Amino acid sequence: MERRVVITACSAITPIGHGKDQIVASLLKGVSGVKTLREDQLVSRFIHSKVYGTVDYPVDYDFKRQYRKTMGPVAYYACQVAKEVLEQSGLPEDFITSGKMGVAFGSIHGSPTVQRNIYKVFFEAKDKAAYQSIGAVDYLKSMVHTTAVNITKMFGITGRVISSGTACTTSSQSIGYGYEAVKYGLQEAMLCGGADEYDTITVAVFDNLLACSTAFNSEPRRTPRPFDKLRDGLVVAEGAGAVMLEEYEHAKKRGANILAEVIGFACNNNGGDLILPNLDGITKTLKLGLENAKINAGDVDLVSAHATATKMGDIIEAQAISAVFGINPYVVALKSYLGHTMAACGAIETILPIYMMQDGFIAPTLNLEDIDERCAMIKHVQKILQKPVKIAATQNFAFGGVNTIVLIRKFS
Repeated sequence: MERRVVITACSAITPIGHGKDQIVASLLKGVSGVKTLREDQLVSRFIHSKVYGTVDYPVDYDFKRQYRKTMGPVAYYACQVAKEVLEQSGLPEDFITSGKMGVAFGSIHGSPTVQRNIYKVFFEAKDKAAYQSIGAVDYLKSMVHTTAVNITKMFGITGRVISSGTACTTSSQSIGYGYEAVKYGLQEAMLCGGADEYDTITVAVFDNLLACSTAFNSEPRRTPRPFDKLRDGLVVAEGAGAVMLEEYEHAKKRGANILAEVIGFACNNNGGDLILPNLDGITKTLKLGLENAKINAGDVDLVSAHATATKMGDIIEAQAISAVFGINPYVVALKSYLGHTMAACGAIETILPIYMMQDGFIAPTLNLEDIDERCAMIKHVQKILQKPVKIAATQNFAFGGVNTIVLIRKFS
């Protein structure tokens, strides 16, 4: 039996703000969260791209030491948004710890900050005594599923654990697999999302592939530029996002504040090149998502595009949107404000459309001044629109040929 799945809480830490009020204010004002890359005395001097989507404000963590000791920076982000989502949802502790609720949460590679410190000890150690500085819990801080299990530890969650690590589709998979777990009765609720910390190694990876923005190093706010003629690559960013998915009747019975409904999800693989985008693979994913949601392409009002501002990626995605949705939905590229928040992007780019649904506006794509004619076949947003959004689609695509779409509907 298929059950309805609703979102009863959401929270995000992003380069343009923490929580709905700050984030919506930044969207309305056209604020960019992209700043100058911080020097790290390791790889930054070799990187051509000197920009980063930065969380440059303090986050008030009040975690007890018993929890902090297994947490690297990425787990701090994850546990903070998880805490805020749990508080916002109003779910009682006895339910949270009952086994009826699970966690689907991930990062692209755990905590690179902790990993880097471990490697530094190994490479610089003069004798065996130096290795003692590597703590017994350093692996727990740095492992790829550190976000998910630190959440379960902190809040006593005993349900299923899913920790996707599929780069840019990590948290869209988290939401999708959480949605399926609730839809098919495996859990009553799932806390889903993703996080990634500040990390120059990730910049170095994309920089080495010539995929990073370099032309606006002296003007960080002018990049990335999705779908624009002057786009020159992605901007790596940090952040976290989380949503609470809950079975509709369960949420209704307890009088929960329902923000939106997840109505569809699809994920597939291109089955070929692990880096280059694939029009056929992406197009199939979008169609599968509509089929799963049992809606027509014309029902979608807004597409939150993956749109990383790479030369080929944006063209292929625009072609896929056009082929599946035609000219009907408005298309916005939220990475233009944030940069690419890596594992967090799917969750954050699902949460921001929820805010737009609630407040009745569509944010424009930042820095989209001169649309590339090869991307011009879709309905771009270049200024704030006061428009109702009933159904939104969030698209994400990852290295490895992984494609996802999450479809949400405004709840009324």
